[in-house]
Amino acid sequence: MSDRRNLPDDYSGFLSDLKRRIREARVKAALSVNRELILLYWSIGSDILRRQEEEGWGAKVIDRLSADLKKEFPDMKGLSPRNLKYMRSFARAWPEENFVQQAAAQITWYHNVTLPGKCGGIKGD
Repeated sequence: MSDRRNLPDDYSGFLSDLKRRIREARVKAALSVNRELILLYWSIGSDILRRQEEEGWGAKVIDRLSADLKKEFPDMKGLSPRNLKYMRSFARAWPEENFVQQAAAQITWYHNVTLPGKCGGIKGD
């Protein structure tokens, strides 16, 4: 432990300010990561939904897509068939990308999937 007698008078205030700025930056970084993941999940869901409607993709394609994505990104969570179906349902519930960018990206993925289900928007499919 350092001797506090050798520290400048304003050291304590300086340290407090740095701690506050670090905490604020960490929160902003976490929110930014959350936003990008929500937009990615919506985009993936939208693409799956579109292909299912246009090309008649079935559940087997989602299972294979999940396996291939997990193989390519083994350290990434959220690529299970179930979560890909949640992504599709999320895109179906919120078809407007602008809404997703402005509102849905402000809350967690869990809440984006759970909230519409409580309101009748996302049904397990």
